[in-house]
Amino acid sequence: MRSCIGRVLALSLCVAGFALPFAIAEPGAVVAQVPAKVPDLSGAWAPGGGGARGAGAGTPALKGEYATQYANRRTAEQQASGRGQVLGNASTACLPSGMPSMMAVAVYPIEILQSPKQITIIQEAFTQVRRIFIDKAQEKIEDVPPSYYGRSVGRWEGDTLVVDTVGIKDTVRYQNIPHSDQMRITERFRLTPQGQLTDEIKIEDPLALEKPITYTLTYRRLPDYEMVEFVCDNNREYMDANGAVRMRLGGDK
Repeated sequence: MRSCIGRVLALSLCVAGFALPFAIAEPGAVVAQVPAKVPDLSGAWAPGGGGARGAGAGTPALKGEYATQYANRRTAEQQASGRGQVLGNASTACLPSGMPSMMAVAVYPIEILQSPKQITIIQEAFTQVRRIFIDKAQEKIEDVPPSYYGRSVGRWEGDTLVVDTVGIKDTVRYQNIPHSDQMRITERFRLTPQGQLTDEIKIEDPLALEKPITYTLTYRRLPDYEMVEFVCDNNREYMDANGAVRMRLGGDK
């Protein structure tokens, strides 16, 4: 006959002198929780299969000086176009796109490296890298040094990865839209039943935006794709004094 002894009956429960094959714990005992399985986002993904949709296009609802900056840029673009010119942007100067633009650069794929504590996203264009720290507290915006990709922290809500990003440099623009140092980007990554990956993006800025900018990116998996090195070390384009794109020819510097 097996006796009932111990604070936690880990392997048996004794009832009327018999051992039963399941476990119980006394009140107050710590019982390990089995973590829920999260989706596997690892691998290479190509933008497309639905494209971007939402309020990410058109004229943004900007406030004050930010509206003026945006209007001045649009006017300069129209004037340059009338002269048969194109105004330069970050890529003209061999600079990375930064967040959130790096999540969709033309047809260039992204690669996701996933581990329990960190998700790393690599954009083939300009070999851009951002890191999402899982289950870490976000820092105050004023404590995050401004950078191209900011500081991203994420958490799993069921099958959805929710990511909060702050600390984007004010020179980093999405569709040439200016922003303040208070900009915050929220993303919600999901795998669809069809095997696609979606990234719902919301851009909020209490100083620059009247209302958030929202849009969704869709990616299709590239099972056998190998990422290619993309380094801007032989760029022949430059911006002249008026911001127009020029090509370096001969002895141009």
